Amino acid sequence: MAEAQEKRAARRFALRIPVSVARGENSNHNEPAQLRDVSARGICLYLDSPIEQGSPLGFTLTLPPEITLTESIRVQCKGRVVRVESSADEGKMTVAAVIEEYEFLTES
Repeated sequence: MAEAQEKRAARRFALRIPVSVARGENSNHNEPAQLRDVSARGICLYLDSPIEQGSPLGFTLTLPPEITLTESIRVQCKGRVVRVESSADEGKMTVAAVIEEYEFLTES
């Protein structure tokens, strides 16, 4: 059986950390989610409720020193949902999104 060829252009980091997600362009309502993995171009996470493919979303996460090779860094991102699947993980939805914009946040 032939091995599947990797098509991703950016390295993916498997991280099981909490992330705060805002649905829509200008939503101020954040909901908790669980990160599955992240790369320079995208994110995959678990949400408790469905979201439509193509929907905009924002999310904030803290990248740990294992990824940054320095100190923990908070990053605020905006993106768009590219894939939604039902997850076997307690009825959650697996959501993949492309990262369109990001901003490093300073500690307050």
